[in-house]
Amino acid sequence: MKKVGIIMGSDSDLPVMKKAADFLDRMGIDYEITIVSAHRTPERLYNYAKTAKERGISVIIAGAGGAAHLPGMTASLTALPVIGVPIETKALGGEDSLLSIVQMPPGIPVAAMAINGAENAGIMAASILGISDSDIYDKLEKYKQNLADSVEAKASRLEREGAEKYLGEN
Repeated sequence: MKKVGIIMGSDSDLPVMKKAADFLDRMGIDYEITIVSAHRTPERLYNYAKTAKERGISVIIAGAGGAAHLPGMTASLTALPVIGVPIETKALGGEDSLLSIVQMPPGIPVAAMAINGAENAGIMAASILGISDSDIYDKLEKYKQNLADSVEAKASRLEREGAEKYLGEN
Protein backbone atom coordinates (compact mmCIF):
# COMPACT_ATOMS: atom_id res chain seq x y z
CA MET A 1 0.00 0.00 0.00
CA LYS A 2 1.31 3.46 -0.92
CA LYS A 3 2.09 5.54 2.15
CA VAL A 4 3.21 8.80 0.53
CA GLY A 5 1.66 10.74 -2.29
CA ILE A 6 3.99 12.90 -4.36
CA ILE A 7 2.22 15.41 -6.56
CA MET A 8 3.40 18.28 -8.70
CA GLY A 9 1.76 20.95 -10.80
CA SER A 10 3.65 20.15 -14.00
CA ASP A 11 6.02 17.59 -15.46
CA SER A 12 8.65 20.34 -15.50
CA ASP A 13 8.72 19.89 -11.69
CA LEU A 14 9.64 16.20 -11.98
CA PRO A 15 13.45 16.59 -11.89
CA VAL A 16 13.10 18.29 -8.48
CA MET A 17 10.32 16.09 -7.11
CA LYS A 18 12.10 12.88 -8.12
CA LYS A 19 14.53 13.60 -5.28
CA ALA A 20 11.74 12.93 -2.77
CA ALA A 21 10.92 9.68 -4.56
CA ASP A 22 14.59 8.69 -4.61
CA PHE A 23 14.87 9.15 -0.85
CA LEU A 24 11.69 7.17 -0.22
CA ASP A 25 13.08 4.40 -2.45
CA ARG A 26 16.25 4.30 -0.33
CA MET A 27 14.11 3.96 2.80
CA GLY A 28 11.88 1.28 1.24
CA ILE A 29 8.76 3.44 1.60
CA ASP A 30 6.01 2.95 -0.96
CA TYR A 31 4.69 6.03 -2.74
CA GLU A 32 2.70 7.15 -5.72
CA ILE A 33 3.75 10.03 -7.95
CA THR A 34 1.65 12.01 -10.39
CA ILE A 35 0.85 15.42 -11.87
CA VAL A 36 -2.03 17.37 -10.34
CA SER A 37 -2.40 20.99 -11.38
CA ALA A 38 -4.34 23.19 -8.96
CA HIS A 39 -5.20 25.58 -11.79
CA ARG A 40 -5.53 23.42 -14.90
CA THR A 41 -7.11 20.32 -13.31
CA PRO A 42 -8.96 21.42 -10.17
CA GLU A 43 -11.31 18.41 -10.28
CA ARG A 44 -8.30 16.08 -10.41
CA LEU A 45 -6.83 17.87 -7.38
CA TYR A 46 -10.13 17.61 -5.51
CA ASN A 47 -10.45 13.89 -6.25
CA TYR A 48 -6.80 13.20 -5.44
CA ALA A 49 -6.91 14.93 -2.05
CA LYS A 50 -10.36 13.66 -1.07
CA THR A 51 -9.49 10.00 -1.78
CA ALA A 52 -5.87 9.97 -0.56
CA LYS A 53 -6.57 8.55 2.90
CA GLU A 54 -8.79 5.74 1.60
CA ARG A 55 -6.02 4.84 -0.86
CA GLY A 56 -3.63 4.38 2.10
CA ILE A 57 -1.76 7.67 1.77
CA SER A 58 -0.56 9.05 5.13
CA VAL A 59 1.48 12.05 3.94
CA ILE A 60 1.33 14.16 0.77
CA ILE A 61 4.34 15.94 -0.71
CA ALA A 62 3.20 18.67 -3.10
CA GLY A 63 5.64 20.57 -5.29
CA ALA A 64 4.65 23.71 -7.15
CA GLY A 65 6.19 26.76 -8.74
CA GLY A 66 4.97 30.27 -9.39
CA ALA A 67 1.64 30.87 -7.69
CA ALA A 68 2.24 27.50 -5.96
CA HIS A 69 -1.35 26.87 -4.90
CA LEU A 70 -1.09 23.07 -5.08
CA PRO A 71 0.20 22.44 -1.52
CA GLY A 72 -2.26 24.82 0.11
CA MET A 73 -5.26 23.70 -1.90
CA THR A 74 -4.36 20.08 -1.14
CA ALA A 75 -4.16 20.89 2.58
CA SER A 76 -7.56 22.56 2.39
CA LEU A 77 -9.10 19.34 1.08
CA THR A 78 -7.61 16.77 3.48
CA ALA A 79 -6.61 16.41 7.13
CA LEU A 80 -3.47 14.49 6.09
CA PRO A 81 -0.15 16.28 6.59
CA VAL A 82 0.97 18.14 3.47
CA ILE A 83 4.60 19.03 2.81
CA GLY A 84 5.10 21.81 0.29
CA VAL A 85 8.12 22.01 -1.98
CA PRO A 86 8.51 25.40 -3.64
CA ILE A 87 9.94 24.95 -7.13
CA GLU A 88 12.48 27.44 -8.43
CA THR A 89 11.06 29.77 -11.07
CA LYS A 90 12.78 31.81 -13.76
CA ALA A 91 10.95 35.00 -12.90
CA LEU A 92 11.60 35.20 -9.16
CA GLY A 93 13.95 32.32 -8.41
CA GLY A 94 11.36 30.39 -6.43
CA GLU A 95 10.77 33.07 -3.81
CA ASP A 96 7.25 33.49 -5.21
CA SER A 97 6.66 29.76 -4.76
CA LEU A 98 8.10 29.78 -1.24
CA LEU A 99 5.95 32.67 -0.11
CA SER A 100 2.81 31.12 -1.62
CA ILE A 101 3.43 27.96 0.40
CA VAL A 102 4.44 29.46 3.75
CA GLN A 103 1.75 32.16 3.89
CA MET A 104 -1.14 29.81 4.64
CA PRO A 105 -4.07 31.05 6.70
CA PRO A 106 -4.73 29.71 10.20
CA GLY A 107 -6.27 26.26 10.12
CA ILE A 108 -4.71 25.14 6.83
CA PRO A 109 -1.06 24.39 7.65
CA VAL A 110 1.48 23.26 5.09
CA ALA A 111 5.00 22.24 6.11
CA ALA A 112 7.33 24.17 3.81
CA MET A 113 10.70 22.98 2.60
CA ALA A 114 13.45 25.05 1.02
CA ILE A 115 13.23 26.01 -2.64
CA ASN A 116 13.76 22.76 -4.61
CA GLY A 117 14.00 20.94 -1.24
CA ALA A 118 12.27 17.75 -2.34
CA GLU A 119 14.84 15.45 -0.74
CA ASN A 120 14.13 17.05 2.63
CA ALA A 121 10.42 16.61 1.92
CA GLY A 122 11.06 12.88 1.51
CA ILE A 123 12.97 12.84 4.79
CA MET A 124 10.18 14.76 6.54
CA ALA A 125 7.56 12.35 5.17
CA ALA A 126 9.62 9.43 6.45
CA SER A 127 9.93 11.14 9.85
CA ILE A 128 6.16 11.54 10.07
CA LEU A 129 5.66 7.88 9.15
CA GLY A 130 8.42 6.87 11.58
CA ILE A 131 6.32 8.06 14.53
CA SER A 132 4.22 4.91 14.22
CA ASP A 133 6.55 2.63 12.21
CA SER A 134 9.66 1.49 14.06
CA ASP A 135 11.29 0.08 10.90
CA ILE A 136 11.15 3.47 9.19
CA TYR A 137 12.32 5.18 12.39
CA ASP A 138 15.30 2.83 12.65
CA LYS A 139 16.24 3.46 8.99
CA LEU A 140 16.10 7.20 9.59
CA GLU A 141 18.30 6.91 12.67
CA LYS A 142 20.84 4.95 10.62
CA TYR A 143 20.64 7.51 7.80
CA LYS A 144 21.30 10.38 10.21
CA GLN A 145 24.14 8.47 11.88
CA ASN A 146 25.72 7.96 8.45
CA LEU A 147 25.49 11.73 7.86
CA ALA A 148 27.26 12.39 11.16
CA ASP A 149 29.91 9.74 10.45
CA SER A 150 30.59 11.33 7.05
CA VAL A 151 31.14 14.76 8.61
CA GLU A 152 33.45 13.28 11.27
CA ALA A 153 35.50 11.50 8.59
CA LYS A 154 35.82 14.68 6.52
CA ALA A 155 36.78 16.74 9.57
CA SER A 156 39.44 14.19 10.53
CA ARG A 157 40.87 14.13 7.02
CA LEU A 158 40.96 17.95 6.80
CA GLU A 159 42.66 18.22 10.18
CA ARG A 160 45.19 15.54 9.20
CA GLU A 161 45.97 16.75 5.67
CA GLY A 162 45.37 20.50 5.85
CA ALA A 163 43.22 22.57 3.53
CA GLU A 164 45.50 22.61 0.47
CA LYS A 165 45.98 18.86 0.28
CA TYR A 166 42.31 18.22 1.13
CA LEU A 167 41.28 20.41 -1.81
CA GLY A 168 43.91 18.87 -4.07
CA GLU A 169 45.76 22.14 -4.56
CA ASN A 170 49.23 20.55 -4.31
